[in-house]
Amino acid sequence: MSEINYAKQNPHAILPNLSDGSYGQELSIAATYSTQNALYVDDKEQRRLLRKIDLRIMPLVTIFYLCSFLDRINIGNAKIAGLTEDIDMLESDYNIALSIFFVGYIVAELPSSMLLNRLGPKIWISVILVMWGIVMAAMGAVQNGTDLIVARFFLGVAESSLTPSILLYLSVWYTKSELSKRVAIFLASSTLAGVSAYGIVHMDGYQGLHGWQWIFILEAIPPIAMGIVSYIALPGFPEQTTFLTDREREIFRYRMKMDAIAHKTDIEDDSPEQGFSWTPIISALTDWKTYAFGFTCACTLTDVYCIGMFLPSIVRDLGYTNTLVAQLMTVPPNAIASLFSILNSISADHSMQRCLHTVVPSLVAAIGYALLIGLNGQNITAHYIAVTVAVCGASAALPAFTSWFMTSFAGRKKRASAIAIITGIGNIGGIVSGQIYRASDAPRYVHGHTASLVLILFTAIFSFAIRIALRRLNYRREELTVEERHAILTDRSSSRLGDKVTNLSWLENSIYTILTHH
Repeated sequence: MSEINYAKQNPHAILPNLSDGSYGQELSIAATYSTQNALYVDDKEQRRLLRKIDLRIMPLVTIFYLCSFLDRINIGNAKIAGLTEDIDMLESDYNIALSIFFVGYIVAELPSSMLLNRLGPKIWISVILVMWGIVMAAMGAVQNGTDLIVARFFLGVAESSLTPSILLYLSVWYTKSELSKRVAIFLASSTLAGVSAYGIVHMDGYQGLHGWQWIFILEAIPPIAMGIVSYIALPGFPEQTTFLTDREREIFRYRMKMDAIAHKTDIEDDSPEQGFSWTPIISALTDWKTYAFGFTCACTLTDVYCIGMFLPSIVRDLGYTNTLVAQLMTVPPNAIASLFSILNSISADHSMQRCLHTVVPSLVAAIGYALLIGLNGQNITAHYIAVTVAVCGASAALPAFTSWFMTSFAGRKKRASAIAIITGIGNIGGIVSGQIYRASDAPRYVHGHTASLVLILFTAIFSFAIRIALRRLNYRREELTVEERHAILTDRSSSRLGDKVTNLSWLENSIYTILTHH
């Protein structure tokens, strides 16, 4: 029975494990599916396993990211709670403190992300959560601008690995068609940041501390606590964890193999036990997609970080002069943006058109920024709606774009390297974002809105350009002759190509995977 016909008649069957042998024998074996040793999986079993993974992993990573986002942007809330006035800090020093965080982030991101594969998520994520919680608590004791700048640098170093680690971790546990909505869910947790700051500012004067000091001190407690929880409750990688039963592990492998075949990618073949290798790092560094996605990511993240750090100031300068009210009024735009992001990501997963779901929200954000630039007068409601539109668009573009580049690199170690490099380049946007919105531009912030408009348009343009480049690359690969494809499949060195051979047919990729695994 041919492989294709067997697959059609037995949609729940998985390829049996193949023994080693000559290339000719393996090709012959790969040409047909043997029903012997095949695994049959009921749809209910798959749904039950996915639900089990969701309930164990998603609440944890969502809380981790919320802690990270709180500690990353709470400086904006601290500012309107009196930080700069209480420590007599210059505006220029404040903007340096905003940007220096991302210098530390970029410097430490790649090496720290490599430790995830080495130590595993349970240990490494626990360590970084505790480290940045300690640094955050220390920020409550800063006395001047220099203290704050130094603390922010080390906060960036401590936090640098969390987001790329979570992205890699999710890409290992979920199929490509499941990623976008889950990325959107954990990113959407940032909505709660404004709520916590609103509550904490009420403690101004308690125990002789200012409200901004309580923001830093109290928001340091959750990451330290979650570091302990992570070590106890976070599953390791699928091949290591005791979280899955033997049957569930088989079903998990089945899901990932079927996903690899369906999307014409190679099956994961570089588990942590294989040790350190420079090959996937060099492969990621020499792949043009890394830099194309990285530059686009920088444009996107600049807008996202501007929203996170300056939204409280922008809202306050719209006319909500009461500090507590200004804090609270940042919540509705973020809440609406979170809902829009999740809906956009669900659509992206369903259609598998991640470029489209990056471009459209980017254009929505551009409309919002254009309205903010063009609006005149004292119409607070119109400005507030325009702010909400801009926040919705920029926030919704990020999860779809993130899941796009997460699934564009094959092999766990190369993907880990690529994600770290892309987010490292992207976080240059964090350095830039600290200089875009100046207090001297208040209350309309025309220069800041104009820069954000240009950058979000760049996101749309570059995303479309990447899509065109990938389509042309796919077309050229489809034009390979039989001899050229056979040369790739039978060359042992092609095991290093990873995603470079992902555009062979799914049948050829199955054979390729067999050859490179034995």
